[in-house]
Parts: sequence; structure tokens; C-alpha cells
Amino acid sequence: MKSNRRSFLKTSAAFGAALAAPSLIPGRAAAAGEIEVGVLFSQTGGLSIIEKSLADATLMAIEEINAAGGVNGMMIKPIVEDGASDPKTYNEKASKLVIRDRVPTVFGSYTSASRKAVLPVFEKRNNMYFYPTYYEGFECSKNVVYTGAVPNQQLSNFVPWIINTLGKKKFFIVGSNYIYPREMAKVSKILIEQHGGEYVADEYLELGHSEWGAMVSKIKDSGCDVVLSNVVGDSVVAFYREFKNQGLTHDVLPICATVTSEIEIAAMGAEFAAGSYTSFPYFQAIDTPENKSFIERYRSFVGDPKAVTHHALESSYFQVFLWKQAVEKAGEATPDAIREAIKGQTFDAPNGKVTVDPENLHTYLTPRIAQWGADGQGTIIEAYDEPVQPMPYVAYGEAPENLFCTAGGLDSSKL
Repeated sequence: MKSNRRSFLKTSAAFGAALAAPSLIPGRAAAAGEIEVGVLFSQTGGLSIIEKSLADATLMAIEEINAAGGVNGMMIKPIVEDGASDPKTYNEKASKLVIRDRVPTVFGSYTSASRKAVLPVFEKRNNMYFYPTYYEGFECSKNVVYTGAVPNQQLSNFVPWIINTLGKKKFFIVGSNYIYPREMAKVSKILIEQHGGEYVADEYLELGHSEWGAMVSKIKDSGCDVVLSNVVGDSVVAFYREFKNQGLTHDVLPICATVTSEIEIAAMGAEFAAGSYTSFPYFQAIDTPENKSFIERYRSFVGDPKAVTHHALESSYFQVFLWKQAVEKAGEATPDAIREAIKGQTFDAPNGKVTVDPENLHTYLTPRIAQWGADGQGTIIEAYDEPVQPMPYVAYGEAPENLFCTAGGLDSSKL
């Protein structure tokens, strides 16, 4: 029987109502032959523009796994919670999933602010969190599997390309005011200086801010020749619209973004982003049978023939399969077993082959750069030949021969 997001959520809610007591006994399957997991994304608030799609991709992966026989014959039962675009709510919902529901794993978060809010829960309770978003690095936790890009997979290719290929050397860095944009700016400044460029400004507006007139005027008057954007959430829509409204064009003053994806462009209107650039390991434009199939299955699942896919969505999808493989390898679903078995797991994802680094639990990914077109899709104009090793401390001197974050923990003496 064919199902979709609505019917799947309805069924999941019914499961949750039927089982009041925690059903996962560590190391064993539930009595009903199920494994419960948490799905924690924002269904409401300013970040729901992105996070609803991450929840959908997670639920789609769970449905596909269940349809293929589950995990060692057990069905996955998602317990869905709403982070409400609020770090405090994220912390409360994570505590509920880990302590009351006793799930061994939660898939969740989009922003670093929400990840930081839940991290103490997972570290204190020795539980596992799968985080699908590209992020700023500078974190080393044995309780998190990181499946989005880190700076050396998103900026180490992008900044040199902007300077050497686009010929742009005067950067105006702009972002939302929280940890991800500020840390990405820190990495960018190092790379800009290393490659002979300069940054003329480093400015921030609050997450969710919608009045961008004064900031765009400041950009116009700054003398920059490129804008490096770390703006997040629905603020992206307001920023790009104001950029065009003030007469700025991407052929003269391009926005080069680390966040803007297909879903923000669909929300703002393609004409506002056409000609600008983004660096991600995944774009909907990847031209392979595997990705085309993924896009069609996702559209069918959400019931929208025009729905777009994007990097954090794709990571939300494939990380569930990495988790499945880890549980099957371990033969049990305890956090400790999952942590050990996830190391070195590989999967043929829509973006290509991905592998969990056994040292730092981050993921090997393939860097790509795309230019956005009038149809709202990116044309991939630069791509690495193979996945790149994740190094979350690259801004602080981490290198393949000098790892800061290993299975033994963080060597803080190197910072």
C-alpha cells in the first residue's frame, strides 16, 4: 500500500498514543518488534521553512526502511516532537525523548543554537543524536553523529574559488547573530587572508530579522565586490529580496552563500537569487539516476510534485540509513552499540558515497559549488572528484596528519 507523509504521521501518532510506557528496553527489541526513535525538528516558528522538510526526509527514510523489512526484522517507530524554532523548547523536547520515552537515538536540529541546547542532554544521559546540518565545526562529541558539511567541505573550496575564479577580493561578510554565522565568518577570514583577499565588514542581524534595508545600504556603500552570506532561515528571503529591491545585481556584486538552498529560493522567488552562488555537498541538480529517483520519491511522500530537495534534507534522509546499518552491525540498539558500529559506515546517498569518520563521527562529503538560475535550480560549476575528510577544527590548524578530534576525545592542547 502506498503511503505519504500525512498517513505516516497519523500512524506514528497512533503508535505513540497506544504505548504509554517506554517500549525500548536497552539491548533488546520492544515487545511489539519495534525500535522507537526521536524525530526532533521545528514544525512551527521561523525555522519551520526549512525544518519541516528535514522531518519529512527523516520520516521518508524510516518508511522506506520499514517497507523493506525494517532493522533486523524490527519496525522503526518515530516519536515526532516540535522544537518550535526555540532552543529552550528543543532542550525540553530532547529531555522528554531521552528520559521519558527512552529512545536510544534522536534525529534532529537545524541550527547550531538548537544543537548546543540539546547537547548536554545527550552527553549527560549517554544517548545518541544524529545532526544533519552543515555547521561551523569546533565541536567534538562522542554522542553526536554529524552528517552535514563542516567548513573544510564548504568554505575551503569556496573562498579560493571566489577569489581566483570570480576575481572578487573585497568581502562583505553578513550573517544571522548566533554561533554558526560567527564561526563561519572566523573560518572565512582566515581563508580570505590566506588567498590574498580582504574583508571590509563583518555584520549581523538577529535570527528571523526581516528588515534588511539599512544592512543592504551598508553593503552598497562598503566598497566590497562580493557578499559572503551566512544568513539563516526566513531572513534569507528578506535579505535577497531587499538586495534586488535596492538595485544590486549578482553579476556585478554576487552573493556567495553557505546557507541559501533550493528551499529558501523557492520561498523568495527564483528571480531574487538568479546569478548568485552557494557551496554545498548536495544540490537537487546532481544529475544521476539515484538522485532523480530520490527527488521523485520525496515529492511523492510529501504529496507535492514541485517540492525541492536540498543539502540538510538529503543528510536527514541518508543518516537514517547509516543508523540502520549500525544497529544491524551491532545486533542491538543501545547508544553505546550504535556509537561503535556507526564508525566507518558507508552509504550510497543521493549526493554520492558518504562515510562516517571513525575518529570524529563526522562524515566524508563531496564539496560542490552551484550558481542559481532563473528556474530556482543550481547549475553545478565546480565539484571535487571524491569525498573530503571532515576536519571540524580546520580553522585552528587541524589537518589529516594532525587531528584534534579523535575517538579518544578532543586534544584541547592543540587549540
